Amino acid sequence: MKQPVKSKAPSVWPGEIPIQSFYTAGSGGQIFFKALKQDGKLIGTRCATCAQVYVPARSFCERCFSALTETVEVKRTGRLVSYTICHFDRDRHPLNPPLALGLAQLEGATTLMLHHLLDVTSPDEIKIGGKVETIIKQRTKRVGSILDIEGFRIV
Repeated sequence: MKQPVKSKAPSVWPGEIPIQSFYTAGSGGQIFFKALKQDGKLIGTRCATCAQVYVPARSFCERCFSALTETVEVKRTGRLVSYTICHFDRDRHPLNPPLALGLAQLEGATTLMLHHLLDVTSPDEIKIGGKVETIIKQRTKRVGSILDIEGFRIV
């Protein structure tokens, strides 16, 4: 029986693909980004059928597929559900300092939101279940993007 030939090919192939794309957040996302940009508010949508509150806002319920028409404002505070520390960027270059990302459930929402954990210098500062506050950029610096949120600050 023949032995398989071991390849010496690299695991990463550098190159460029000239692709242009246009991202649309959809009707639900537009509600969220408009309120964030104009008023610094975090807007979600509530499902009348199963009571899920989605943040960012969505146009249909991911559980029961009902149309979501009721908007609700959620608080900027919440609880940290999970986190990770990134030591490398997507191109495998070391990050110095490492980047902390947190998954938080904001008060009034049933879904989770992922964003930077601000001012974290050590994993010892991060506690699952700990309180976080959403930090939103000044009005003059907001553009209608998820990056209008600077991140979560541990309270």
